[in-house]
Amino acid sequence: MSEALSAVRPVAQMLPGAFYAEHRTEVAAALLRVVESGWYVLGEEVRNFEDEFAKHFGFHSAVGVANGTDAIARALRALGVGPGDRVATVSHTAVATVAAIEMAGAFPVLVDINEDTYTIDPSSLDRTIHEVGGVKAVVVVHLYGQPANMPSILAIARKHNAFVVEDCSQAHGATLDGRAVGGVGDIGTFSFYPTKNLGALGDGGMVVSNDPVLVQRVRSLRQYGWERRYVSEVSGVNSRLDELQAAVLRTRLPYLDRGNERRRSIAATYTEDLENTRLILPVAVPEATHVYHQFVVRSKNRDKLQESLREHGIGTNIHYPVPVHLQPAYASRCSIDPRGLDITERVANEVLSLPMYPELSDSDIAAVIFAVRNSIS
Repeated sequence: MSEALSAVRPVAQMLPGAFYAEHRTEVAAALLRVVESGWYVLGEEVRNFEDEFAKHFGFHSAVGVANGTDAIARALRALGVGPGDRVATVSHTAVATVAAIEMAGAFPVLVDINEDTYTIDPSSLDRTIHEVGGVKAVVVVHLYGQPANMPSILAIARKHNAFVVEDCSQAHGATLDGRAVGGVGDIGTFSFYPTKNLGALGDGGMVVSNDPVLVQRVRSLRQYGWERRYVSEVSGVNSRLDELQAAVLRTRLPYLDRGNERRRSIAATYTEDLENTRLILPVAVPEATHVYHQFVVRSKNRDKLQESLREHGIGTNIHYPVPVHLQPAYASRCSIDPRGLDITERVANEVLSLPMYPELSDSDIAAVIFAVRNSIS
């Protein structure tokens, strides 16, 4: 290792505790408020957070659930998706997306992605629905903070009489033509896992919709199918957002837009200083607002680059190394685009996530850029 590179400061890829270190007093007060209230399940904190979250993004209503996976599963159930139904989504995603489809009792149908945005490819979706048939819903993943091509996807879904669920777990605050993702399709879902743009101190999730009927179904499904206490009108589950997590998230929500703006600033610096390297950099779609949950580059020498950066103290991650259709648990339990998932498989071998969180300092960013440029020279 050269003397110059050995002097690079260590930088974590993600640092979930950074927000709380800066806002310790506010977070502690929120937690104490819950403890002293004596009400710990589905109380005022959850109700207030649901209202504040919906208002912040312009949704009609929001329903807090236990986690992002449950959010997708409850959303599908609210749409009437169940055993025997097919649901289309991408293979280049967190496995939670596909796990949620199976939780709803449905069968996953996996399609390819756009090579520039890493989100669902409309032509693959259209072709696959036509070939497979019987697809009742499409789960659109707004991956890495990049909104998918919703106008084309909605047109295809409507042509095939399919519902559209937006998985916004990595896209809190992203917009498409001025509309917040989550409110473009039939129903939207969010995760509040600690590493998310809006992250809790544990698990949490949200389902949003502009359709009050769907919202009420989700409210019932998250608590045993109750419309009135102890009486189940449908078969539901226990999937309630915790009061403590809701209180923490209420503390974080007012800072989300500022954090997303900082992410975009970091991404702009990365892009400017790495654009003349051999890396493939993220694409910003003009009609969309990218919120850079991850800053994902691509390299044909990804593993060598990652190892070099590790040696220099720069944290990275791979989102995601093995497409869902190639994972042992799902290889025989899903259908795929009849032409294959070539782009998905190629991208999975090349993607690498660089450090990205709002609390990165300018010197942290400079250290990352210095290490990357020297690692690929």
